Amino acid sequence: MKTYTILNKQFLLLWICFFFTLHLQAQDLNSLMNDAEKNESEEKELVTATFKGTRVINLHTIETQGPRVLEFRISHRFGDLGSGGINAFGLDGGASMRLALEYCVDGRFNFGLGRSNIDKTVDGYLKYRLLRQTTKNEMPLSLTLLAASYLNTSKDPNTAVTGYNKFVPASNRLSYCFQAIMARRINDYVSVQIAPTMLHFNLVPRKVDKNDMFALAFSGRVKINNRTAFTCEYTHRLTLDYANQKDAAGNQLYYNPFAFGVDIETGGHVFQIHFANSQGIIENQFIPFTTTSFKNWGIKLGFNISRVYSL
Repeated sequence: MKTYTILNKQFLLLWICFFFTLHLQAQDLNSLMNDAEKNESEEKELVTATFKGTRVINLHTIETQGPRVLEFRISHRFGDLGSGGINAFGLDGGASMRLALEYCVDGRFNFGLGRSNIDKTVDGYLKYRLLRQTTKNEMPLSLTLLAASYLNTSKDPNTAVTGYNKFVPASNRLSYCFQAIMARRINDYVSVQIAPTMLHFNLVPRKVDKNDMFALAFSGRVKINNRTAFTCEYTHRLTLDYANQKDAAGNQLYYNPFAFGVDIETGGHVFQIHFANSQGIIENQFIPFTTTSFKNWGIKLGFNISRVYSL
């Protein structure tokens, strides 16, 4: 047990050191890039607004806020439309919600902290824009690195039955997500994105489950006009232990998450209304544990609102 705790501490320390080192090195890289941009401003003009915000719907985009910009985000998702009129088609209950504050230091290095009501989860992330697409294709795509961690703060509901608390040691409450997010703005109207993803769970639901899970996340944006865009995202789970789980009756337990929506910009606000088959909003919830699909009307109405402040 002590060895397991030490390994988890080493894992967290390595994660912190990696991004700290990356940021220090990137500061020197930024200086070099800024000098190059001054000398070759026309040849190295950067592509902007590949996506309108830092999220597609659930998934992160390659975007960060501007230098010294604070963003407040509200994410809300109702219950299943298929629950019928008696439940106002999901509006009456079963809602999930996340509140978050996110800050960008220099236009590249971004971090945030949020809380979701599912499992009373507190999450934090670090995000860094490593490469930027240029208008003349000297750099054909943008690349952003993401590392996120999640802390389940709920109580074990089965302690009285099992005689032990599954969240002892406390490291069992932690899970992580790592992504390399690659995107390209194809033209003035269309942007696409792909993100190889790794999830790690210190504690898994069953003994046969793997602690590591891999997935590919796909996203797209179609600009309708200067203030409106259509967005969609889909995540394909590659780890078969999660993708093929079935219940005792042979029914599929979890599905690949899919969502689509419309973004509307109104000054300093971006409002998004969307439909998704996942109840969870953060990566360690919606990627492995989406329990409904569009085929069985497990569709949920939701909205995201963000407000930015220059500090």
